[in-house]
Amino acid sequence: MSVKVENLEKNMAKLTVEVSAAELDNAIDIAYKKNKNRFNIPGFRKGKVPMAMVEKMYGPQVFYEDAVDTILNYSYPDAAKESGLEIVSRPEIDIVTIEKGKPFVYTATVATKPEVELGQYKGVKVSKADVSVTAKDVEAELVRVQEQNARMITVDDAEYQIKNGDTVTIDFDGSVDGVAFEGGKGENYPLTIGSHSFIDNFEDQLVGHKTGDNVDVNVTFPTPYGAKELEGKAALFKVVIHEIKQKELPALDDDFASEVSEFETLKEYKASLKSDIKLRKEKAAAQENENNVVKAVVANAKVELPDAMVNTNVENMINDYERSMNQQGLKLEQYLSYLGQTPEQFIESLKPQAIENIKSQLVFEAIIKAENITATDEAVEAKINEMAEQYKMEADKVKGLLGEGGIENIKRDICFHEAVDLCVAEADLVDEKKAKKAAAKKEEAKEETKED
Repeated sequence: MSVKVENLEKNMAKLTVEVSAAELDNAIDIAYKKNKNRFNIPGFRKGKVPMAMVEKMYGPQVFYEDAVDTILNYSYPDAAKESGLEIVSRPEIDIVTIEKGKPFVYTATVATKPEVELGQYKGVKVSKADVSVTAKDVEAELVRVQEQNARMITVDDAEYQIKNGDTVTIDFDGSVDGVAFEGGKGENYPLTIGSHSFIDNFEDQLVGHKTGDNVDVNVTFPTPYGAKELEGKAALFKVVIHEIKQKELPALDDDFASEVSEFETLKEYKASLKSDIKLRKEKAAAQENENNVVKAVVANAKVELPDAMVNTNVENMINDYERSMNQQGLKLEQYLSYLGQTPEQFIESLKPQAIENIKSQLVFEAIIKAENITATDEAVEAKINEMAEQYKMEADKVKGLLGEGGIENIKRDICFHEAVDLCVAEADLVDEKKAKKAAAKKEEAKEETKED
């Protein structure tokens, strides 16, 4: 096998691969043995038709497709390695010549890893995430806990009218053009008004009604909808209201605090909530600061991404989606139907994230190289021990399961995180609130100077 490399524009390259005639003939023979039971020719038993007879009847190209697959499976990986290129896309294969008894020639057009021109990555200026906790934050958390501990009380007042937030028990019987449909009937169904768990404005039409009322609810099924036969159809639901329950919130006092926490007074409980919110905000802020620094560092760098590299990354993302959907018992087509997207629209929607992922990876690989960052044996061992603890396994067993490839991935992750940590540690995080106050004071000082 011989390989010629031609560098193209925009980080693309073309490999011209020539495979010997003997290898092509061998691949054709493999294809014949694989498919010989498919041919029925008078005078021959099934599976006993000679290759020459099959080729005479159907043409020699009858075995070419399978032969090409066989050759590509072993020759392309070897050719990619021999080329010495850092290939970052799936190959686009074109057949140049294929004829039995002659060398087989094909080209593989691929994207190569682009060069990165680093910009400023130390001392980048970004807004510092706010970690202050206000009285409103504490009150909102207190209300959330209060809602969690609310009780639903059955309404005895026959004149009480349903309001948002109430829970009603209903029977419903749905039909489209007078014909019942699957899943359109239910008895003693609990429905929280305002939850929007039913289609269209179903719940809104129960507001203002009373226990015992019979209500005609008219709705239109959305497009798209899980049941395609109902998409966009107008439906009538006959509803009977059996019971109304009203939410009763506990009083926000010392008794409430002692019931939902370890504290005896509401004041102490509020102080604890404030502390918890502060910790959550600090954790979220650290992640936000890191994300903003990474975005700034990537934005400062220059890198030209070949389309084939982006497309390969998008394909990988789609494969991940498909695996995730399959685990949930869904097909990707169903998922897209729920989103109201075509496959083409879905692909386009993934490209910005793919581009962001690739650029971040390339830029921080360049920083790792520039800063000579390496993963120490201690850091690798610590990561393996962490995984062993997580999966309740011996560290040596984890190491064996990972293999060399897995260990290399761990090393890359460690280096990547160290590079990010370096950029965050060196970043200029600007406290916007303090900056605005300082600017306001400076402006006031200017005005006072003018007056003097």
